[in-house]
Amino acid sequence: MAVALRSFKFDSIAIAIDNRPSSYAMAQACAMAAKQAGIKPVFYGVIPTPALACHSMETGIPAVMVTGSHIPFDRNGLKFYRPDGEISKADEKAILETDISFESVSKLPDLYVSDDAKLTYLQRYKVFASPAIVGKRVGIYEHSSAGRDLYRELFSDLGAEVISLGRSEEFIPIDTEAVSEEDRVRAREWVAQYDLDLLFSTDGDGDRPLLAGEDGEWLRGDVLGILCAQTLGIEALAVPVSCNTAIEQCGAFTEVNRTRIGSPYVIDAFADLNSRFAKVAGFEANGGFLLGSDIRLNDQQIKALPTRDALLPVLAVLSLAKNGIVPLVQQLPQRFTASDRIKNFATDKSKAMITKAIEAPVEFMEKLGYSSVLVDSVNTVDGFRISLENGDIIHLRPSGNAPELRCYVESDTPDSAQSLVNMTLKQILMLD
Repeated sequence: MAVALRSFKFDSIAIAIDNRPSSYAMAQACAMAAKQAGIKPVFYGVIPTPALACHSMETGIPAVMVTGSHIPFDRNGLKFYRPDGEISKADEKAILETDISFESVSKLPDLYVSDDAKLTYLQRYKVFASPAIVGKRVGIYEHSSAGRDLYRELFSDLGAEVISLGRSEEFIPIDTEAVSEEDRVRAREWVAQYDLDLLFSTDGDGDRPLLAGEDGEWLRGDVLGILCAQTLGIEALAVPVSCNTAIEQCGAFTEVNRTRIGSPYVIDAFADLNSRFAKVAGFEANGGFLLGSDIRLNDQQIKALPTRDALLPVLAVLSLAKNGIVPLVQQLPQRFTASDRIKNFATDKSKAMITKAIEAPVEFMEKLGYSSVLVDSVNTVDGFRISLENGDIIHLRPSGNAPELRCYVESDTPDSAQSLVNMTLKQILMLD
């Protein structure tokens, strides 16, 4: 609060939560801290993170989302928003360095839910009402997503026939960049069983989407991002370095700015792009889409929402998919990405390994079993990303919010991309 009050005037703060067992108590603690700082907490219950951010920006107050996103249910965290959007890395540093003490309390306050943020978010996407969506069979893999009830309401209001699937009262951590084989099989079975036009899901707090078309195959998040950006007529993009190179190869965008991985870096790039282009956006390999400028669609305005959002890309693609989603994907340059991670891999160990890889890339690749590799280039914007002369790309970096080593690859076929991921991570474990 103290950090935000230096730059903004407000007397309230918005708070919302995901479905983790610990989230409500953490929201109570945040509310009590706000009260002790002289700020009124307004609680919006279980809603997606972008819904909270959207309402926060509309009303000009900061926000705190209690969520651990896609990480295991027994861990949790906080996402902070200023009245004008996500906090920056500089804001994060200032928060960590701020020394504030609070009075001890014997009882935390009860919180009463306001529906205003939910309604703001639903109204934002009524712009997608069109005959293209009416009658479409949309499956929603609900699990424990913070937006599961909101999504069902919105798609129904837009005229789709909604089938609710896989609802869970226990928290399930869904990682949209490392989809489990169980969820891949489940998607194919559901699409076939219910004759779905589209299957939609998100991670725990609803800022990263999962979308499967009529073939039941989950789209990679950056492929979904390309289709959304094309639908919206975006001119310039900011995307992390790990995203599919089909972004440039498709020729749809005047400029593509490659950043470090993480939404703050994508958002930082918007200022420069907005000074030169009218329609600016960004997206990540996890599927989260960030709208960097106001745009017009169906003669209505959609305001900028520079934070990860799961709904916008899915609705945009659905409105475009008159003949199905698969043909849209097939029209793109055929570059395929895959990713996975090694859990419980210490961050310090990841950093040390990546330093060695950067110092001697060929020798490092040979240790991983890539004998006689021909290196085209090495990118160190975020971790170790090596492009080989045969077109394959392998990218290693430590996770930003968990003790995990992530591996991203790109190749000419889905099978070769997945094989590269499997081989690389297997060899790294053997090196350990």
